[in-house]
Amino acid sequence: MKYTTIQNTDIKVSKICLGTMTFGQQNTENEAHEQLNYAVEKGVNFIDTAEMYSIPGSKETQGSTERFIGSWLKDQKRENLVVATKVTGPNEYFKYIRENLGFSKPVILEALNNNLKRLQTDYVDVYQLHWPERSTNYFGQRNYKHNNDDQWEDNFSEVVETLDGLVK
Repeated sequence: MKYTTIQNTDIKVSKICLGTMTFGQQNTENEAHEQLNYAVEKGVNFIDTAEMYSIPGSKETQGSTERFIGSWLKDQKRENLVVATKVTGPNEYFKYIRENLGFSKPVILEALNNNLKRLQTDYVDVYQLHWPERSTNYFGQRNYKHNNDDQWEDNFSEVVETLDGLVK
């Protein structure tokens, strides 16, 4: 396995990251654990998940991927693994996760607290915003036409300060 370091950190990650969005929908907890064990045996130390997983997203399976990783993670050497997860961005479809899906400081902190509970750990190594708040062509929408009248409040400073505070 080849490894690299996440820029501006001392975190060493495998060049291959195990995506886990199918855990809980297409894979059982036992199958998830088998896949995680296999990946680690092959040298993968980087695991990616999100609060909205499993996919396709639903109220019934939301958070299952993190729960499956958490039940596996509690029996691992946590310091040898790099866990990445995400806070869900605004999207009407995912209102069952949280009424406010924006990236304000209270929302990010609430989401992260829930991520950590499901993952059964006290930290994550990489925390990501799962698509932007502003209107843009995400998910490869065909024939996307940008509407300049869409309302969006620039809160980049709040988001960056919140994430920086979490790192510190």
